Amino acid sequence: MNRLLAACLMLFTACTGGDAPPARTGTSSSPRTPAFVKQNQEANRIEARDLSNYAARHGLRTHVSGTGVHHVLLRDQPGDTARPGQWVAMNYRMELLNGTLCSASEPGHPESFQVELDHVESGLHEAVQHLSPGDSAVILIPSYRAHGLVGDMDKVPPRSSIVYHIGLVSLTEPRGR
Repeated sequence: MNRLLAACLMLFTACTGGDAPPARTGTSSSPRTPAFVKQNQEANRIEARDLSNYAARHGLRTHVSGTGVHHVLLRDQPGDTARPGQWVAMNYRMELLNGTLCSASEPGHPESFQVELDHVESGLHEAVQHLSPGDSAVILIPSYRAHGLVGDMDKVPPRSSIVYHIGLVSLTEPRGR
């Protein structure tokens, strides 16, 4: 979705041929205004608090990355962790902080994606790189590393943190390596 939005924005800017009026500054609609920045910082602070409260309520002693993604290993198996480019197969359940189920893999049919290359939440790409086959984990992803300001236009509302319950089944190298 982010790539599509960026491509549309580049196409729009390229089509203006440089005749676009200069950007207005200092207006309340400008995304660079101090008020907008302060509102966004406050929303992020509240979201970080909500994620920490969720972890505390559920007795999860999570590790928090520099990007705000929380993860905790429930079962830690020895082995190599996922790396960019590898295919990850996992059983999962994704829900909102209030417990509403958004999606889940079919029992006995793990879902797969390629780390750092497929279109899944950037927070999920980051978190699976801490897991090895056989591990199970809970991952808390803030909205800005999940579905962002608009949600997924289906089950994940705008600006929603999400919770993944994951069982990593396998890691495989891409073909041709």
